[in-house]
Order: sequence, then structure tokens, then C-alpha cells
Amino acid sequence: MITSRRMAAVDVNAESLGVPRKQLMESSGNAVARVCRDLADPGSSVAIVAGRGNNGGDALVAARFLKEYDVTVHLLGRPETISTDIARENWDALVASEADLRTVSDSSTFDLGDPDLVVDAMLGTGVTGALREPEATAAKAFNDSSATVLAVDVPSGVDADTGEAAGVAVDADHVVTFHDDKPGLGSLGCDVTVADIGIPAAAELFTGPGDLLSLRRDPQSHKGDHGDVLVIGGGPYTGAPALAAQAALRAGSDLARVACPGHVAREVQGYSENLIVRGFEGDHLEPDHVPALLDFAADRDVVVFGPGLGDADESLAAVREFLDAYDGTAVVDADALQVVPDVDTEATLICTPHQGELQKMGGETDADWETRADLVQEFAADLGHVLLVKGAYDVVSDGDEVRINRTGNPGMTVGGTGDVLAGATGALASVLPPLDAAAVAAYANGRAGDFAADEFDGGLVATDLLERLPAALRSDDE
Repeated sequence: MITSRRMAAVDVNAESLGVPRKQLMESSGNAVARVCRDLADPGSSVAIVAGRGNNGGDALVAARFLKEYDVTVHLLGRPETISTDIARENWDALVASEADLRTVSDSSTFDLGDPDLVVDAMLGTGVTGALREPEATAAKAFNDSSATVLAVDVPSGVDADTGEAAGVAVDADHVVTFHDDKPGLGSLGCDVTVADIGIPAAAELFTGPGDLLSLRRDPQSHKGDHGDVLVIGGGPYTGAPALAAQAALRAGSDLARVACPGHVAREVQGYSENLIVRGFEGDHLEPDHVPALLDFAADRDVVVFGPGLGDADESLAAVREFLDAYDGTAVVDADALQVVPDVDTEATLICTPHQGELQKMGGETDADWETRADLVQEFAADLGHVLLVKGAYDVVSDGDEVRINRTGNPGMTVGGTGDVLAGATGALASVLPPLDAAAVAAYANGRAGDFAADEFDGGLVATDLLERLPAALRSDDE
């Protein structure tokens, strides 16, 4: 089972692994044609109603495989407005073949005819909301027809994730969907075929450029919509909380705050005028500070707990008390990690240990990344929290799913890169589910490190990652 958002990411990741979308469209169209043959005898009339995106492109490919049928293709819109190059190429191939092609630029001119089989390829899984024209008129025609209706990927007008429709929607008899089942299809009461179109398992397992698609911002968004992150740390160290907070800003958070001991607050503030710094009494975190920190954290989206905190007994006791009482989302890093296994908390935690810290928490590791992935998954399930275990191959798991990140380089063994990762994870956890936030942060942090290594090689420093995080989080499709 895969959501529409995740499916879009997997498509892009497959392309980055060397499986072009054109090849996937060819496989999808062939799968549609196979199901058509199961539903209609040779010589039957087939009406393909195609939108101008890749969903329509899948059906245009299918038309080429249905030589033994009387096929009519209805394109909803003008050919010059087909939105992708590969869909347009498949339309042009049908034009050159002198196929029976019709264009629908006005819903009042739509004539489905009286086919034996209708193929609904108007809209794919990435489109939600009520159908517009001419799709709405076409959907009504499908539903009024006596023909068998086959939907490509999802019936148009139906949300693939929920199975719900905002208005008129295609009432399909059969759906052919690709790669994996979609959550909303089970409630539709129709037959569903899941077609393997050759997407490698690695496109789901390994992080890639597709994972960045979920970060696209609404043009109408306002300050605060993308996160208000609080970093709690510092005392023995001042650079770590400053790095984490600056990374949160570079990863897209609208606001980044630091709560740290008062005697280092001015020093932390000195790293950047963009930080909002609040000092508390003493030279390290203590249990007496917890009530005020909980009040301060209540209005924030995510807390990043641990950078530069140190391992004083009083500080660890304060971490324990904070997490016991906190019910928001927190990224836990560095020395604060060791208290997590003993804490009973309602908080949503993303823990970011390196392998030594993982073992200190009670987890196990292994030199082989596949074995390590299994061990991390088991430990995440026991903890009930997301783990992002750093290494040459980062392992991210919530105990159910596992993602592996392969970006990064040996130059990132330099101090501070983990603080950048923690801050970036905090920013992303403000706008993404925890597992996705951790996976995207690992990918972007390593990618930023790779950008820095191109210039500095083994001489890179953590602040080099800060400067390159925005580019590392930018999708190549933008």
C-alpha cells in the first residue's frame, strides 16, 4: 500500500536510479492493455478518454497495444496543451499511425458513443478535488453508459488516499493501478489489478530526489506556516545549539529559537542575528528549569533537545523530566539520547544517534548495512520512536518502514555535522510526518556535505553544510 504522495516520490527516485519515466509509461500502458484484453473480446469497441498528463499518456500507450480492437481515443483538451513531453510523444505516435483520434475542447461536444469498454485515463493519483469540465461531463457519460469502465490508476474524481469524492466521480468497474495498491481503492467496491511496471525496490528503500517533492510551498503561505523550532542545549558547548538552530532556518523553518544557560546566551546569539535566544540561570540545564521550558516549548512546533547539552547528571535528569511531561514533537540528539529508553512519554520523538550512541541506548549495530537496517527497525519498534542512525549508510526507521540514505562522504566525520542534521530534522518535522522528516533530513544533510566536499574535500566544516542546505533541499524538478 502506497500513498499518492509517496508514489510521486518513488517515480522520481526510480528515474534517478536509471529507470526513465518514458520506460515506466510504456510498461504502464502495456499493463492497461492487458487488462483491457481481460475485460473485452477482440473486435470490441474501446473508448479511451485521456487527460493531458502522464495518466493520459499511459492510456495513449495502451492504444498502440490494442490492434485487435476498435479503439477511439478522446483527448480532453488541445494536443498542444499536453503537459509532459513523454505523453506528447505518445500522442504524436498515434497521430502518425492515423489512429481514430478526437479532441474535446468543449464539454458540450463530448460524445462517448456506445463502446463496449471505456478506459478512464483523465486524472491520476496526484489530482484531488471536484472534477472540472470537461472531465465532469465525461465522468457523467461514463456512469450513464452501459459499457464496462476501466480506470487507470484511480477513478477520476476519487481521492486515491481516502476513496472519497468531492463531487461527481467515475464509477469504475475495474481499476488497474501501478506498483502497489492505493489506500482509497479498497472502499470503492470494484476489482483492482496491481501491475508491476518495473520500478525497482530501491526506489522506495533509498532516499532520493523524489523525497524532496513534498517540500513544495503554498504560494499563499504565511510566516509560521513552515515551523517554529526550539533548540534546547548548550552550556558545555556553544557552537552545537547555534549550528542546530541555524540549520533549522536553512532547512526552511520560519523561526529558530535557542534556550541555553544564561552565561553563554550572548555567545550563542553572536553566531547569528537570525536566532532568538533565551537564557536560563546556571551554567547547565537542571530540573528546576523544566517547567519554564515546557511552557516555552508549548507554543513551538518542534523541540530539538540535546546539542551541546553535556552529560551532567542534573542535565540528564532534566531531559528525563521534560520528556516525561512533553506531548509534542521532539528531535533528540547527542547526550540526551541515553535517557530515551527509560522515558515514558506521550511525545513524538525522532532520535538521531550515531552508532556508538545507539549502542549506549541499548540498540545493536553491524558493519553490513542490510543487517544494521534490520537491527535498527527492531529497536525502533521496541522504542516506539523514529530512529535516524547515522553512518556511511544512514538508517531511518519507525519500526515499520525502513529508509536508507546513501548521500554523504568521509569528510563529514568533522564535528558539528550531526548538529546540522538535528536542526534540519527539526525544521522538516514541522511540515512532514516524522519518518519522512528524518529521511529527507538525512538525504539533504548528506547532499549538502557532498556539495561541500566538491570544494573542500576532507577539509569541509559544519558551517559549509549550513550554506549548502537550501540547494540540497531543492528538487531538480524545480
